[in-house]
Amino acid sequence: MIAAKRTSPLTDWTVLVPVVALVALVLSWGRELPGFAVALVALCLAGAVLAAVHHAEVVAHRVGEPFGSLVLAVAVTIIEVALIVTLMAGGEGDKTSSLARDTVFAAVMITCNGIVGLSLLVGALRNRVAVFNAEGSGAALATVATLATLSLVLPTFTTTKPGPEFSTAQLTFAAVASLALYGLFVAVQTIRHRDYFLPVDTGSAAQSGDSHAAPPTTRAALLSLGLLLVALIAVVGDAKAVSPTIETAVAKAGLPNAVVGVIIALLVLMPETLAAVRAARRDRVQTSINLAYGSAIASIGLTIPAIALASIWLSGPLLLGLGPIHMVLLALTVVVGALTVVPGRATLLQGGVHLVILAAYLFLAVSP
Repeated sequence: MIAAKRTSPLTDWTVLVPVVALVALVLSWGRELPGFAVALVALCLAGAVLAAVHHAEVVAHRVGEPFGSLVLAVAVTIIEVALIVTLMAGGEGDKTSSLARDTVFAAVMITCNGIVGLSLLVGALRNRVAVFNAEGSGAALATVATLATLSLVLPTFTTTKPGPEFSTAQLTFAAVASLALYGLFVAVQTIRHRDYFLPVDTGSAAQSGDSHAAPPTTRAALLSLGLLLVALIAVVGDAKAVSPTIETAVAKAGLPNAVVGVIIALLVLMPETLAAVRAARRDRVQTSINLAYGSAIASIGLTIPAIALASIWLSGPLLLGLGPIHMVLLALTVVVGALTVVPGRATLLQGGVHLVILAAYLFLAVSP
């Protein structure tokens, strides 16, 4: 009897693709790429996204919820913050003065409407009604609303400096408050009230099968954690590599420069979006909501302190205040989000409403 040939883990696509994507990042960094090279980098980016989702699920299965979604949200946000600071340090003029604001707001709209809407839609299609914990989801949404208001709305109305800017003291307060709120939320999510952020047991076959599957070994989880970071670095770096091509295409189409930030945010948030949708398909909508709101909280709570610190050596204005259109969309997102999470149950309608709000944001980014 011939023994079956065993495949080495090092030759698995989930190991090879992040490494190849990282090599593509190194070779393309700081260079003007021809069309075929841009296509190859984009292909590597897509592969790195799929690999990141796989490794995030391995880590999540090992550490359990809500730690699994926290790992992915924080990892993506830290790398995203590094990308924002790098672009601001390397750029000049109006394109970089509003980069942090545009990127953070795009992340908030994509996570709170796109990821939440898709997750509710998938969950409701599966079980007619998507079920989740109202306590944890409501607390997360309240944190997002507070952080967004303090960091993105107030600068429009303060009078110490002209324009949608904070003074040095105001920026320092916003940074400290953002970091404190983020730390408090993580403590509540992982220690004090962890049960508020665990998936609701609906007794479905998919959920039961997922929960009873044997967790990976510590060695496998650590390998996946390392490869997750490699994949996320490749995702963000490759997104930056293709951004000049995107900027050129946007400029030729006569679209606002803010569209570039929206496209980059969509690319960077793809791993979390896919992970959230796959969790919803397993009837774990709470995990999807943890990913969505956790990413929005991390995006503001970590970006604002980093930008405040970077402003010490960065030149030029730092525009953080939103315009009237975006403030209306943010208010609508918060109100609709509250009405969605308070019952702890959602149907196709709620998912569709959130997706329409995201569509309105994307349309108005192209045609303000």
